[in-house]
Amino acid sequence: MSYGRFGSSLRDLPRLRHSKRRRESSWDRTGGNDDRLTIAPGATAVLADITGPGSINHIWCTVALPGKDVPDQTETDYLRRLVLRITWDDSDAPSVLAPLGDFFGIGHGKTRNFTSAPLQMSPQDGKSFNSWFHMPFAGRAKVELISDMADQPVFFYYYVDYELYEPGAAEDIVSELGYFHAQWRCERPTDGIPQGTASHRAHQVEGENLTGDGNYVILDAVGRGHYVGCVLNIRNLRQTSDWNWYGEGDDMIFIDGEQWPPSLHGTGTEDYFGTAWCPTQEHHAPYHGITLPGGENWSGDISLYRFHIEDPVTFTESIRVTIEHGHANKRSDDFSSTAYWYQTLPHRPFDLPPVAQRAAVLG
Repeated sequence: MSYGRFGSSLRDLPRLRHSKRRRESSWDRTGGNDDRLTIAPGATAVLADITGPGSINHIWCTVALPGKDVPDQTETDYLRRLVLRITWDDSDAPSVLAPLGDFFGIGHGKTRNFTSAPLQMSPQDGKSFNSWFHMPFAGRAKVELISDMADQPVFFYYYVDYELYEPGAAEDIVSELGYFHAQWRCERPTDGIPQGTASHRAHQVEGENLTGDGNYVILDAVGRGHYVGCVLNIRNLRQTSDWNWYGEGDDMIFIDGEQWPPSLHGTGTEDYFGTAWCPTQEHHAPYHGITLPGGENWSGDISLYRFHIEDPVTFTESIRVTIEHGHANKRSDDFSSTAYWYQTLPHRPFDLPPVAQRAAVLG
């Protein structure tokens, strides 16, 4: 197959193109070496404001606090306090709204070196962030970084690489291509069921869920498009020396308003993320991985990803991507997620939880 004039793949590399390659970045306009933005607390920086038609096809950035590694450093959860916001074609609501670190593939305000097809964190220590998602637009792309820091500025270095197409391509983009979206959500803790007098086994692996009600919601969108994956973060809140596996939650994806059971019903948390048997090992592959496997007995912070690059989940009217929090939604752990999808505009608007709620997930 070919992606025509709007895309790229290995088989398309020989194809001669008519687009123009462009970049917005934080290079020092004085010709010096201060190649960064210094973003004040509470400020919003416009990283790119591009007139289309075109497509963003690579974003790179790295960020640091001015007082790096000092003992009394505060607001070290800056990867949750900094927010990436992208708006397409002067829409009333942004299509991308997510904390910076979460957008690039790992939650809990942490970084690790990992490689997937669309997202990567690279050395040093995963603090170099890359997105390879293609993001077409017909008229305008506005990329912003919002600082919800209370006290400290941040140093921010970035590239936004993009292509510009001939003016006549705008109509084809609207009719043929979806607009990229990314949304962050959280539930902390999830609404589980107290164990009470039930046995540990009964609480962890027994019971029924015949509706999908109470599942953790990763995405709830309206329109026409396709879901292309998510990052799911879990903080294991259960304190026990017994078997403390956080999973057993089935994924359930409801398409176009269908009732339970959905067309896509899975068999367990690790199964949806392409692994098996309650994994404890870090692993990263092009389309699935575990970047944070948790500590002993699956304690602490977990972060997993699954990208539907070869198998996008299409929807015509709506999609609701959910997963149980423990079997039959019995566990009460901290959940957060970033969903990625393409769809037509306008989309159902969504907000971001306030900074206190985002940062509190870090503990």
